[in-house]
Amino acid sequence: MRLHLTTSSTVETLSFNYQNLLTGVLHKWIGKNNLHDETSMYCFSWLKGGVVKSKGIEIPERGYFFIGAHNPELIQKIVEGIRKSPSITHGLEVKEIVIQEDPEFGNSRIFHPGSPIFIKRRVENRDIHYTWEDEKANALLTETLQNKLRKAGLDEQGVKVEFDPDYRNRKIKTIYYNNIGNKVNMSAVKITGTPEQLVFAWNVGVGNSTGIGFGALK
Repeated sequence: MRLHLTTSSTVETLSFNYQNLLTGVLHKWIGKNNLHDETSMYCFSWLKGGVVKSKGIEIPERGYFFIGAHNPELIQKIVEGIRKSPSITHGLEVKEIVIQEDPEFGNSRIFHPGSPIFIKRRVENRDIHYTWEDEKANALLTETLQNKLRKAGLDEQGVKVEFDPDYRNRKIKTIYYNNIGNKVNMSAVKITGTPEQLVFAWNVGVGNSTGIGFGALK
């Protein structure tokens, strides 16, 4: 299930690295929880509708972003939180909420990125960030999705995630989250599996750190 949120405009300028602010407001809406200590079964997209300026991002009219989650109860909890406190940050607040039910997918689909895809592994006491240029990248994306499917009690067999080599706007960028640089992928991905597995990926995102604004899929 997915929430599509429309925000107000604001006269304030957002920092380019605003993901931590959206993460914070999401947890405000959810309320007291232990989601930071668990595998993220949800994701959220980057904020759209902004105008890039030299010092940050301005929202002159309205902004847009979405939140996806495997558990419908979590979506309902977020809706309740928004209704109690619609403010986001820097003068932005939620003006409209649209709930989207799970769509029907076939056995294969190319998904465009709603936010950059992040792949990280701990190797010999240091964090390694992988990109679509790395030979292991597709296998690691698949492994992460399989782990989440297993944790959700769903069948993980047969699913496959791979970067789309034909995506024209494919880029590698460094995105800072709480002053830590993360090498990420702006790329579409192709997911092959059962319709249930594809819907699950659409809801929770792919790759690592979907709970802090990476890996959301359109």
